[in-house]
Amino acid sequence: MSDAAMSPVRDAAAEGPGRSRGKLRGLMAVLDHPRVQLAAFALTMFTSALLLFTVQPMFAKMALPKLGGSPSVWAVSMCFFQAALLAGYLYAHALNRYLAPRLAVFAHLTLLVVTLLALPIGLPSSLGEPPAGDAYIWLMGVLALGVGLPFFAVSANAPLLQAWFARTGHPHSKDPYFLYGASNIGSLLALLAYPLVVEPLMGAGAQTRIWSAAFYLLGAMIAISGVLMLWLMGQVSVVSPAPGQVEAPVAPVTNAQCALWVALAALPSGLMVAVTTYVTTDIASAPFLWVVPLALFLLTFILVFKDRSRIPFSLLAILLPALTLMQLVVPGMGLRMILAIVAFFIAALVCHRQLYLARPDARHLTSFYLWMSAGGMIGGVFSALIAPQIFTSVFEFQVLLAAALFAVPGVFFGATQTLDMRRIGGLACLTLAILMIGMILGDIFGPIGQQAGMFLLIAGICIVILFVREWPEQRVVFMIGVAAVTLAVPDAMRSVYVERSFFGTVRVVDTAEGRHRMMLHGTTLHGARRMANDDGSPVTAAQPMTYYHPDGAMGRGFAVARAAQAKPGENTAALRAGLIGLGTGSLACYAQPGDSMRFYEIDPVVVKVAQNPKLFDFLSRCTPNAPMIIGDARQTLAKDADKSFDYLVIDAFSSDTVPVHMMTVEAIRMYLSKISDNGLLAMHISNRHMDLPTAISSTLAEIPEASSAFVYFSTKKDAKGTDADASASQVVFIARNSKVLDPIRAWPDAEGLPRGQASAWTDDYSDVLSAIFRQLWK
Repeated sequence: MSDAAMSPVRDAAAEGPGRSRGKLRGLMAVLDHPRVQLAAFALTMFTSALLLFTVQPMFAKMALPKLGGSPSVWAVSMCFFQAALLAGYLYAHALNRYLAPRLAVFAHLTLLVVTLLALPIGLPSSLGEPPAGDAYIWLMGVLALGVGLPFFAVSANAPLLQAWFARTGHPHSKDPYFLYGASNIGSLLALLAYPLVVEPLMGAGAQTRIWSAAFYLLGAMIAISGVLMLWLMGQVSVVSPAPGQVEAPVAPVTNAQCALWVALAALPSGLMVAVTTYVTTDIASAPFLWVVPLALFLLTFILVFKDRSRIPFSLLAILLPALTLMQLVVPGMGLRMILAIVAFFIAALVCHRQLYLARPDARHLTSFYLWMSAGGMIGGVFSALIAPQIFTSVFEFQVLLAAALFAVPGVFFGATQTLDMRRIGGLACLTLAILMIGMILGDIFGPIGQQAGMFLLIAGICIVILFVREWPEQRVVFMIGVAAVTLAVPDAMRSVYVERSFFGTVRVVDTAEGRHRMMLHGTTLHGARRMANDDGSPVTAAQPMTYYHPDGAMGRGFAVARAAQAKPGENTAALRAGLIGLGTGSLACYAQPGDSMRFYEIDPVVVKVAQNPKLFDFLSRCTPNAPMIIGDARQTLAKDADKSFDYLVIDAFSSDTVPVHMMTVEAIRMYLSKISDNGLLAMHISNRHMDLPTAISSTLAEIPEASSAFVYFSTKKDAKGTDADASASQVVFIARNSKVLDPIRAWPDAEGLPRGQASAWTDDYSDVLSAIFRQLWK
């Protein structure tokens, strides 16, 4: 090559170092811009929050089928996540306080690299099956082994990145708390995206793979933030004062401040878990309903965790006590649930605003978040683990909501007057007097008088407030009234037995006239027995009622199953029946001599109630020696031999929900393998909140070997006048031999399954949100 040809190369080589230095200076100039620095840290915190709050519903949904779809799965999961969050904040506090910045960055990046070994996230197989009954410890172990390390690593980022930002010398670095509110935007988007986008579009396997890829991206972003922090610290010192300079003293954190931070964080955290349990017990234990309270919880940080909050405290001071009372006494469970969610949101706004106003100097930032996280864990532990052991209903929600009234301005915060105990005593006596009037009216006039008494109570307290608006202790009176109403409101039905377990509250009640005894799970009827005839005479026969009435679909299904097993020339045959979901044990009374019945029930409390002849005597009268298998039926039934049953009934209610994992393609195929060649499978899918017929229709379309018939039994079609004893029900009958279903298809209440655009439910994928929307639009 000629010298002329080589000269451009030499020129470029000569100019190379200068150009490189120029590019580096350009990059430094860009990084030196405050907006770029802020964007780098904010985007990293946003991505971290996105991952942190996506993994929570994702992993809880993965664990849900192992525990029968119990609402407690999410409550215990939230308790674990709050404990892991506390551990992450403690780790961030230790890095920030005890390690030099360079070592802190290196240590955190090392943790992220080690965490890669725990990916992708999944259920550990080493713990085996959950124990029968309470599974709190087992679920904690699954969470720790399956998602503990990744969650811990990501949870430390919020306080750690804020502490790093405080060292940069940025104009906003002296008060970086606004970044916490900003990071919650990422958390909120993650929670809303999961049920609306992620869950409907992809299965659990794809979700974990995408989450793992995003974790790699987050690691790179944290490395950039750490290097940026170290470079900016080299430009201007913001941590250690220069020689000869005296740094402004910072007041030490007191024990009283720490206790205040813990209390203000514990109340909304406990309320979030309690209101989630309250709602999911009666609708569905699914991510869509899990994330609503958690999303509102995060929204409160976005709204009030900043200097200027546009939500006036005066409005919150009126709304919170009013909603606290209203959600207790308004009729209609749906309206009460809505008011409960709104009351929780207002209470969280009040507590989190007071928490922000009580924040310390930025040099105590990690300590503040550490104590705040400790309060969140305490609230979660109380609602998820302690309250179920001491309360027979979701009473912890009422307790925490009443306690949140203390955070209202004018009680302990911003009060201009000291509390006058004489005034409080007088108003408390007036409140209790009004309450007694309400109780007397309830005793005399029944439920109508009870409602009148409750409205009288509200009116009386409102009148008192109008005359003593300047008294700060009026909020204490509200709290006294709420506690009194909650504890002393008379019930139209007399409770005979109440017990709460991991799977919910089981309550046995007698109706006011004493003619019926019912078992309730949450607010949903799970079986009943007539105790007296209309003329008041005692009932001696143990006849199944409600969904299990002889005119109901499941009751008539016994005759069809017997006929299918009969030999030529016979009309009937002995039956091998498997019954998933015990309830009161009503179906036991369809047994005939020579039959064998086997019951499957996940809740030991339900077994205790059904086997107690003083409460319900269906089992003791009809099948006293029937085997009782305790545990999730999907897992216990799988252990039985194929073709073990001639009639298999799936009636696995948890309050008014049907566990999703009991209706998947894999589950139905397993059920079909357990019935005989001419066997019959009955799936009870009655539900107030979800359109299950369309969902199961799409699911059955993926099982070509299954034939089906759908029966919608309505008591209005019952010509025998048994409306008081029978309940409407929706039952899908499935068989491998289509001819077995011919008698059912001839029933007057049989119809075809509805066809829709729903996707089949599998163990990897289910779209509960669409089923809820379809039911709402009916």
